[in-house]
Amino acid sequence: MNCQFVTLAFAFMLGALAPSASVYGEYPSRPVRLVVAFLPGAPADLLARVIAPALKKYFDYPVIIDSHPGGSGNLAAARVAQAPPDGHTLLLVSEAFATSVSIFSKLDYNPQRNFVPVARIARYHNVLAVNTSSQITTLANLLSMIRAQPGHVTIASSGTGSASHLAAELMKVRAGWLNALHVPYKGDRFALAGLLGTHVHAHFATIASAHPHIRTGRLQGLGVTSLRRSRVLPDVPTFDESGFPGFEAIPWNGVVAPAGTSYDTVVRINVALAQVIGAPMVRDRFAAQGADPIIDTPEQFTEYLRKEVERWAKVVKASGISVE
Repeated sequence: MNCQFVTLAFAFMLGALAPSASVYGEYPSRPVRLVVAFLPGAPADLLARVIAPALKKYFDYPVIIDSHPGGSGNLAAARVAQAPPDGHTLLLVSEAFATSVSIFSKLDYNPQRNFVPVARIARYHNVLAVNTSSQITTLANLLSMIRAQPGHVTIASSGTGSASHLAAELMKVRAGWLNALHVPYKGDRFALAGLLGTHVHAHFATIASAHPHIRTGRLQGLGVTSLRRSRVLPDVPTFDESGFPGFEAIPWNGVVAPAGTSYDTVVRINVALAQVIGAPMVRDRFAAQGADPIIDTPEQFTEYLRKEVERWAKVVKASGISVE
């Protein structure tokens, strides 16, 4: 059984066994603000707009989305880190929450010291894609091309320090310090356009955005970055199957609260999220955005975040990525 659904089932059990809302005191006692560090229309923003209205059923107060994009999510994180730790201000984060501490030389917050993990709610799948006109048909072809022409092969990303950029850097390090040229774009949509226009050789695209072009034959998938094959692209092997044991580079979203938020409040939010995300309609809407629903317990998310920070710090250091 898929691990995220095992976790989701566990969350449902937690919700069924959880005490009534009165045990949590008066939380919430007013509307809850969910700060979203992404542009309107981005996948994470769309997920927030799915779960926020549904949470009202469990909170008896509305959840108001507060968009605060910019700085790879750092502006929003710095802002929420200063909010009162009462559970009425939450932050929707992505994998950048775990990597920014290694990439940016100066941050006004620390993801582990200034926040309490509440729940990881979604994970995505990326695929290394090439234009079919390039005649590259396998991952081995691409790696051979990079080795034969150092600095010539271009790999697009949705931005410096993004999940697609780090996936490429992980591949380069694991393959023996490959010399490929990084071409950052302002988002996955623009990077994909660059690949479709043959301006770059490859891109670690989201499966949701690449799949339509793979289906029509304009792009070819060389490898997916999750440990298991994608249900959408079952014929595309994983990197793990293609000579990169344990290779995993997946985007994700989660909810965190300011440090000092009581454990009872964190559990209350976690249980509410589990109930919302378990609803078939919500799961269908997640799937439409290319997201797999998942609910970690606060402890599971804390451990996951710790491992993500440590794992990507090594990749960032080895690749020399740095943003002032």
